[in-house]
Amino acid sequence: MPPLRPIPTSGAAGSLEQVIALDGGSGCISEARDAARRFLSEARDEHRMNVPDVTVENAQLVVSELVTNLIKYAPGPGLLQLRIDDSGVQVEVWDSGPAQPLVHGTDPHRVGQHGLEIVTLLTESLTVHSTTVGKRIVATLALPDA
Repeated sequence: MPPLRPIPTSGAAGSLEQVIALDGGSGCISEARDAARRFLSEARDEHRMNVPDVTVENAQLVVSELVTNLIKYAPGPGLLQLRIDDSGVQVEVWDSGPAQPLVHGTDPHRVGQHGLEIVTLLTESLTVHSTTVGKRIVATLALPDA
């Protein structure tokens, strides 16, 4: 069974959405990154949404960093939800880990733990919401005006 499984969802009018189950294994990082690329390419090519290549690349990096954190710090499986509308791209990662992520300040001498620092640089916003079991991390990337 592949580590990612698309779950059909319906977004609000003018939006597209996809939810992907993550098994928590290391292979799901590249699978999640590929899913983000396919999702945004389809939004651009089939639904004529204004999604520049740089947004696709940035979204892939955001997905990679957030899913890596899920694997490193949260036990068990999780979910990746991708949503796009005219205002932006939302990347949501749900996991069962109760610990809130920390965004460390810039430190060129620190080895590792730069993931959320990178995510905050690439996104318009990054929020963390506690849930009954774990948390939901939401990163929003802006899209250029049509």
